[in-house]
Amino acid sequence: MFRLLSSLLLVALASGLDQPSFNPSSRVVNGEDAEPYSWPWQVSLQYEYSGGWFHTCGGTLISADWVITAAHCYSSDRTYRVVLGEYDRSVTEGPEQEILINPEDFIVHPLYFSICTPCGNDIALIKLSHSANLTSEVKPACLPPAGDILDHGTECYITGWGRLSTDGLSPNKLQKGLLPVVDHAHCTRLTWWGLLVRRTMVCAGGYEVSGCYGDSGGPLNCPAGDGFWQVHGVTSFVSSSGCNTERKPTVFTRVSAFIDWIEKTL
Repeated sequence: MFRLLSSLLLVALASGLDQPSFNPSSRVVNGEDAEPYSWPWQVSLQYEYSGGWFHTCGGTLISADWVITAAHCYSSDRTYRVVLGEYDRSVTEGPEQEILINPEDFIVHPLYFSICTPCGNDIALIKLSHSANLTSEVKPACLPPAGDILDHGTECYITGWGRLSTDGLSPNKLQKGLLPVVDHAHCTRLTWWGLLVRRTMVCAGGYEVSGCYGDSGGPLNCPAGDGFWQVHGVTSFVSSSGCNTERKPTVFTRVSAFIDWIEKTL
């Protein structure tokens, strides 16, 4: 994972028009199969190699034309596409939409340093080469208000096609895992992440369930009340000692810290 507007658009991002059609219980590491199409903003970011396409990162659809992902998912020597409406990557199920990305439309945050993902600003915007067709399986996510901070213990869900264990295989079906938020005061303790975690990040989890390689760039989905969900995080990094290392929660770029940049870029 080390290798993750106009006023009309603002209204769309905050309006809560796109929610899972279920009340989730708790592979991501030690996660479980997600209900098909229950996180309709989930994106598979893929790169081309030797005539085939390979999943590399997750992402979040935030409008018919834009996706957010992790800055560290980008490499200038690769050709990318996003797949929307994906669930089981081993079969074609019908709702999938494959959209190529023009190189100039992969916009990495200007303060991100590729040699130092934990230094922060690990976020990027992708402008789709054509608009997504919004359906029941493909819907944009809601984003939190600028500056919003999650309470310690908030029960959020990571979703993605990342490895099932540190050195394990990647799943075909989208995985989900329950990750309680670890607040900044706890996550920056010396026996946890210490000074590596900045206030522009969110920690969640801390042992059995975690993100892993391939989940980078994907969403941290958190409850917003009344059955609504907001994407509060972009999956950024885990411990080099292993994906589900004790007292090393999965670290996400905190979306609410970058709302102004997202608005200006869009």
